[in-house]
Amino acid sequence: MVESIFDLPVEKQIFYAVLGFSWTVYLWEAYLAYRQRKIYRSTTHVPQELGKIMDSETFEKSRLYQLDKSNFSFWSGLYSETEGTLILLLGGIPFLWGVAGSVTTRFGFGPEYEITQSLVFLTLATLFSALTGLPWSLYNTFVIEETHGFNQQTLGFFLKDAVKKFAVTQCILLPVTSLLLYIIKIGGDYFFIYAWLFTLAVSLVLVTIYADYIAPLFDKFTPLPEGELKTEIEAMARSISFPLTKVYVVEGSKRSSHSNAYFYGFFKNKRIVLFDTLLEDYSPLNKAGEPQPEQPETDDVPSEPKAKPKIKKQGCNNPEILAVLGHELGHWKLGHTVKNIVISQMNSFLCFSLFAALIGRKELFVAFGFNDSQPTLIGLMIIFQFIFSPYNELLSFCLTVLSRSFEFQADAFARGMGKASELYSALIKLNKDNLGFPVADWLFSMWHYSHPPLLERLRALGNVKQD
Repeated sequence: MVESIFDLPVEKQIFYAVLGFSWTVYLWEAYLAYRQRKIYRSTTHVPQELGKIMDSETFEKSRLYQLDKSNFSFWSGLYSETEGTLILLLGGIPFLWGVAGSVTTRFGFGPEYEITQSLVFLTLATLFSALTGLPWSLYNTFVIEETHGFNQQTLGFFLKDAVKKFAVTQCILLPVTSLLLYIIKIGGDYFFIYAWLFTLAVSLVLVTIYADYIAPLFDKFTPLPEGELKTEIEAMARSISFPLTKVYVVEGSKRSSHSNAYFYGFFKNKRIVLFDTLLEDYSPLNKAGEPQPEQPETDDVPSEPKAKPKIKKQGCNNPEILAVLGHELGHWKLGHTVKNIVISQMNSFLCFSLFAALIGRKELFVAFGFNDSQPTLIGLMIIFQFIFSPYNELLSFCLTVLSRSFEFQADAFARGMGKASELYSALIKLNKDNLGFPVADWLFSMWHYSHPPLLERLRALGNVKQD
């Protein structure tokens, strides 16, 4: 069998190697997911060491939620892998390139207008991906997330949001791609340097404008009102020389009850964004759960007083929010953001350099059905997506390990600011609010978790006395 494969033409060897590696990765991921599902199914009671952290009701909810997500991931992953395999085997990529050529020809653009054909191809490919992914996204949102109490969207809002995302993506993707292809075409022997510098500039611009101009197209951002929380956030930022200019609250509750916080911006223009679902006193989901005022009686028959149910508030109180932000600002103070940018750009430069060495190899194009042409966009797809896939998997794992290390360091930074107790309780609350399951298979965790499991983070924070 092995000998017969090596007897094949080199382009066939390339094709089957790509296909074989893709399925190897899928089977490895499926095996890891199977190990984790066994944990979800078998761990039906709160382990003793978690007894003071999570009640049995929340534990069961998180177990069922994560089990549903894992089962969904299995089927969606199988579909995705099967679809990708059929596209390769049936020549879907050259077929779609031919369709794009037919479209451009109808408008008077011949084969010499390769960039125009590339943009049509890219539009058709992203449209195909959006349409085939839509049923899975609908099921995830309106079945899984809805069942477990996270979804806040209506179907109309969801579809409108999907159309808007597609339109915005095209408005960014098509001009950037056309310029990149043009740079590669005219760049000469050193085009890979110019292409890398261009993608660096684009990424910096997008990071700068995203929260101010792109994110508000989808979510409402409002300045955090004046008050104790804003004053304490500004004081904490000043204490570590963080150049904070604005603090925003994003209305994440209109689409999901999951919570988050992040900062963005370059140089002396940093902003902090808090999800409204993170703020205990701000979340509309808490206000919706508050008991309504008693209605006046309409008759003279006395009624029995009703016991008021205890409302479980979502989100964190102000000291806990400050502890979470202490963790996030720790990433900045310790240089994690800069380190990630440097690693990303080093990787980008390496990939463009290797792309320059490989783009002239005709057998790469023949392997995927392009016998008579070597379009630059197709070369980018083949080399970056298929040929580099083993390297990409290894890099992804290394970055996951590095990310976990950074998370421990950021936790230690918040502890050094005297916020260990508050961060301890905030991590527990956020885990409960997001129905995170605190028990993980060691191999699944090692491969997938960019953040350490809850128990590991709590242990690293030390024995903190809880109320």
